[in-house]
Amino acid sequence: MKILRLMAATSLLGLIACGTVDHTVDVFTSLVMRETDNSLPPAELIDFEPTIEIDKVWSDRYGKGVDQLFIALIPAPYKDAVFTADRDGRMISLSAETGKEIWTERSKTLRISGGPGTGDGLVFAGTSDADVIARDAETGEERWVSRVSSEILSPPSAAEGTVVVRTGDGKLFGLDSSTGKQKWVYDRTIPVLTLRGTGAPVIHGNLVISGFDNGRLVALDLATGKQEWETRLAVPSGRSDLERMVDVDAEPTIFDDTAYVSSFQASVAAVSVTTGQLEWTREISSYSNVAVDELRVYVTDELGYVWALDRASGTSIWKQEALSARRVTGPAVFGAYVVVGDFEGYLHWINRETGAFVHRTRLDDERILVPCRTIGDILLAFSSSGMLAAYKPEKISAIVDTETESQSLQSLE
Repeated sequence: MKILRLMAATSLLGLIACGTVDHTVDVFTSLVMRETDNSLPPAELIDFEPTIEIDKVWSDRYGKGVDQLFIALIPAPYKDAVFTADRDGRMISLSAETGKEIWTERSKTLRISGGPGTGDGLVFAGTSDADVIARDAETGEERWVSRVSSEILSPPSAAEGTVVVRTGDGKLFGLDSSTGKQKWVYDRTIPVLTLRGTGAPVIHGNLVISGFDNGRLVALDLATGKQEWETRLAVPSGRSDLERMVDVDAEPTIFDDTAYVSSFQASVAAVSVTTGQLEWTREISSYSNVAVDELRVYVTDELGYVWALDRASGTSIWKQEALSARRVTGPAVFGAYVVVGDFEGYLHWINRETGAFVHRTRLDDERILVPCRTIGDILLAFSSSGMLAAYKPEKISAIVDTETESQSLQSLE
C-alpha cells in the first residue's frame, strides 16, 4: 500500500507541475487512498453464532443510487420522516415507521452530490454545479435554489433561520433559510491534495462546528459567521503533499459539550465546544465519522479496524480487527450495539461492551458507503445502489460470555 501511495503521489505531482490538474486531484487521490489496496486483501468473514435476532421492518430501492461515483448521499431522519436523494435530482420523503413514500420530487437539470440535510422545516441538497436546493419537508414544494462557490459534497443543515453549506473549495456559507440569500461566508485555503469529500458542519446551539482539510477544527457564530475559536487537530508532516495530508473529512460528533472528530493520517480528538481546547487526542487515522455513547467513542480506522475508546481519556477499551480492508463505514451506536457496513453490502452488529460480533445481515449486493442512521428505535442502512432498509433488534438471547469478553479485551494487551 505504501508503494502504491508513493506512485500515486509521484504521478499527481507530475501532473501538477504541468498545470493540468484541478478538481481531478482529490478525486484521484480518493480512489487510491480509499478504494485501492493491493497489499491487504479484504478479510474473509468469520463464522460466529448470532446472539441476537434482527427484524427488517421495511426495505426498498429508492432513487438511482450512486454505485461507483463515491458520492456519500446519506438518508436524513427528520421528525417522523426519512429523506433520501439521488444523483439524478430526486428527493424523496418516506415514513420512518413503514417506508411508505410521502412525496417524490425531481429537479431534472440538477446533479445532486451532497445531502440530504434538514432543518427549519426544510430539506436540502447540494449539487456538483454549486447549487443548494431547498424544499418544504412536508410537501416537497421547492422553496428556493441558491448558488454558492463550488461543488457541495456534504449535507447542508439549518437552524435558527440559517442554512450552513460546506463547499469543496474550503468555504462555509451561511444562507437565509427563508430566501436562500447569502448572510455570510467563511473561507479557508485548502491544501494541494485532499481526500474526495468534505465533512458536514454541525450546528450546536448558536455555533457551527466544522473540520477542514488542513487539520483544523473551527467554531463559528451561526448568525454572523464570526470565528469563535480554532483548534489544530493535526500537524502536517512528511516530504510529499500526499504524506502531509491531514484532512478532517468527517462530521464532528457532539456529546455533552465535547466535539469528537477524526482526521486522516493523524488522530481522533476530543475538543471542548465551549473553549476549543483539546481534551485528549489519540493517534488513529480515520476519514469516517465517529460514534459516541455515555462511556465510549467508537472509531473505524483507515485499515477497517473498529475501536472503542474511553470517552474521558481516549484510552483503548477494545479493537475489532476481523473486518480489515473491507472498506468499513463509520460506526453507528444503536441500543447495546455498534453497527458498521462494508464493501460487500453486509451489516455487522458488534457488542459495544466487548467488541464481539453478535449478528450479521446483508443489506444489498452493492457496497455500503455511508454510516447507518437512527430514528427512534429504528436503524436505517443505505447502500450505494439505493437500497434503504429499516431494522429493529427483535430478540436478545445472551450477552457475550465472560470468556469471549476476556479474549476481546486481551487483544489490546
